[in-house]
Amino acid sequence: MAITVKEHDLLGVKIILPNIHEDDRGFFSELYNQRDLKNEGINFNFVQENYSISYQKNTLRGLHAQLDPFAQTKLVRCANGSFLDIFVDIRQDSSTYMQWSSEIISAKNKKQILIPEGFLHGFLTYEDNTEIVYKCSNFYSPRNEVSVLFNDEDLNIDWGIDDEASLLISEKDKKGQLFRTLNNSFFKE
Repeated sequence: MAITVKEHDLLGVKIILPNIHEDDRGFFSELYNQRDLKNEGINFNFVQENYSISYQKNTLRGLHAQLDPFAQTKLVRCANGSFLDIFVDIRQDSSTYMQWSSEIISAKNKKQILIPEGFLHGFLTYEDNTEIVYKCSNFYSPRNEVSVLFNDEDLNIDWGIDDEASLLISEKDKKGQLFRTLNNSFFKE
């Protein structure tokens, strides 16, 4: 087996740790192996891979989600640097609905995180030049994207930020909507 999979506290979120083969030259690791994931009960057809670089520490992106019919499961990893990954369950019939959690993902710890459909997702970079690569199970659709304010009081997320003025955040994310106004399509029957 080339991976170890750990269940996260939020229903459906998984931490994936690839096996590392290291010697004095460096290391080798499989970043993605569909067979190994399938053997662990993770069976998604990833159709798009995205690459994000944040030039400055304290860059905040999110909270975003793609709504049906373009909802996405994401498999997220860090190619360089480190970041705090935040995810919020917005599936109305989930036992962890409106709960959030976080995981530190870095090039050093080599963790990957699987975030299923029905989650808001965002991150805060801890280092300059942080590179994030993630696979998606569906194509991006601007018409189906929602953006919720990172500091929404109903979610009460602890980003570990002492000074919001130090954040580098896009105008789009500054204008995100409140969670209570979200037209949420994540009600599974």
